Amino acid sequence: MYCAGLLRAWPLALRTLQCDSRHGALPQPWLLLRPCQWPVRCPLPCAPCLSCWAGRLASGQTHHLVLLDVELTASPRKSFLTATSLSSADAMSETLRTCYVYLNQTSRSFAAVIQALDGELRQAVCIFYLVLRALDTVEDDMSIPLEVKVPMLHNFHTYLYLPGWSYSQSQQRDAQVLHDFPSISLEFRSLAKVYQDVIANICHKMGLGMAEFLEKRVQSIKEWDMYCHYVAGLVGIGLSRLFAASELEEPVVGEDTELANSMGLFLQKTNIIRDYLEDQQEGREFWPHEVWSKYADKLSDFSRPANLQAALQCLNELVTNALQHVPDVITYLSRLHNQSVFNFCAIPQVMAIATLAACYNNPQVFRGVVKIRKGQAVTLMLEATNMEAVKGMFRQYSGVIRQKVPSAGMSGVGTRQIVQKVEALSQSETELVSHGHLSPIYLSLAMFLVAVSWQYWQTLTHSSEEYRPSQ
Repeated sequence: MYCAGLLRAWPLALRTLQCDSRHGALPQPWLLLRPCQWPVRCPLPCAPCLSCWAGRLASGQTHHLVLLDVELTASPRKSFLTATSLSSADAMSETLRTCYVYLNQTSRSFAAVIQALDGELRQAVCIFYLVLRALDTVEDDMSIPLEVKVPMLHNFHTYLYLPGWSYSQSQQRDAQVLHDFPSISLEFRSLAKVYQDVIANICHKMGLGMAEFLEKRVQSIKEWDMYCHYVAGLVGIGLSRLFAASELEEPVVGEDTELANSMGLFLQKTNIIRDYLEDQQEGREFWPHEVWSKYADKLSDFSRPANLQAALQCLNELVTNALQHVPDVITYLSRLHNQSVFNFCAIPQVMAIATLAACYNNPQVFRGVVKIRKGQAVTLMLEATNMEAVKGMFRQYSGVIRQKVPSAGMSGVGTRQIVQKVEALSQSETELVSHGHLSPIYLSLAMFLVAVSWQYWQTLTHSSEEYRPSQ
């Protein structure tokens, strides 16, 4: 049972998955949605089809839904439904229910895939996310004086062990996670100690890093890597340690911090590269001075048409730098065994390589928003369910970048070299596996991703809050 409060995701689902409004002759294979028993009880007596629920959602109402896995039998017109329990409502504490509400309120893109994780890892990652969201809310709140904010960031990890600590003065969008921090910290203290230790350690290190960069602009490539480490690499390291602690993955996944750090840096650098114009408009600068100063006197000069060629050369050099992390990403993903963990990790990475391919040598980075097509995003999410498919995607988009490398420019040789390395690492003798070959239980999850995919991609396009908590 995968629960999520969904609203704007359904128009795409309606176009993709057509349902008979009479509840008969469901297409095969299929999934069915019915009201979740928590936190609200729906008055509908039946298990409504997608069309019925979409009609109600279109009115502006948000409902909690349950995704039921479909096991197909030999009969083409008969399906037996089995629900995989997210967590029994009766067994879930009131504060844990509240935490899942906050998760859905503050994470439009990742709430669903977090709740699709297996076993106790689901709760650990949920609390990990909320703790870092609370920390990020402190860092982002410009109304908090620095003399107050810096000690809060330094000591935030200690608040996890103080039952009554909260901060009620924040007016940030996600301020509820600070106002009701006692609910989050209570559930944190209910986790196994091995999870607590990971979350507290990462929270401490991230708080120190956020404080360091509060009034500091990124100068060198080394500082760019360090900034990305604090705000995204540490997230990758923490998640990897949670995966290993849950025993869903081998210990090496949590022990190899270099690979886990690269997972975060690849995502973070992609966000920073793509969001050049948005950051400029909001007075933020995250492109490293060491690189852009070779092409312009001021970073803002790149938005002027007269400086387009210099801007593209700088852009291409940064994309080349980000691509250096792809070999580590491929190695990391190849070590994963649990399907829910693999999906959770692989989807953002293939979206990132597709985004870099779209950004490379693209003047639109300096004029507006670079987006990949909606259908392309859906395909990536549906297909990124096994290593062979993921390798194929990295090979495909590396080839796109290779074809776009200009004959002039200082970084062209380096770009071709790293692209060749990625293509060599992603070679496979098997054909890409399509979603039609998945087992029924993961087929349902894949189809569910269709429903959330457009909302997910909108979030990735317009903000980087999930992997860039501090900008």
